Amino acid sequence: MPFKSIYEMTNKAIAIELANRIEQLRLEQNISQKSIANEIGITDRSYRNFKKGQATLETVIGILRVLGRLENLNNFIPEEPISPLALLETKSKLRARASKQASDNDKTNDKEEW
Repeated sequence: MPFKSIYEMTNKAIAIELANRIEQLRLEQNISQKSIANEIGITDRSYRNFKKGQATLETVIGILRVLGRLENLNNFIPEEPISPLALLETKSKLRARASKQASDNDKTNDKEEW
């Protein structure tokens, strides 16, 4: 799937394309759909829904786990490194201390004023 054409595809078409690619991995390993479904605890129907691009993310992760291809998730959405400047800004905004808790006395005094 060329990068440019992916934006021309519908969400459903992209989901089906991803399912087709995962199906190819399954076929290359000669693992049955039923054995994958049993291993991750889904029904045969849920597996068929996966092939139609109608699976939950949890199901997709389970299938990739059975196929030993979880590392493909890093290619799917790689972790973005934080720039050193953004890290410095974040550190300066981090709280160093908790705020003072109101004592029970303070709470009862507030009620009396009402």
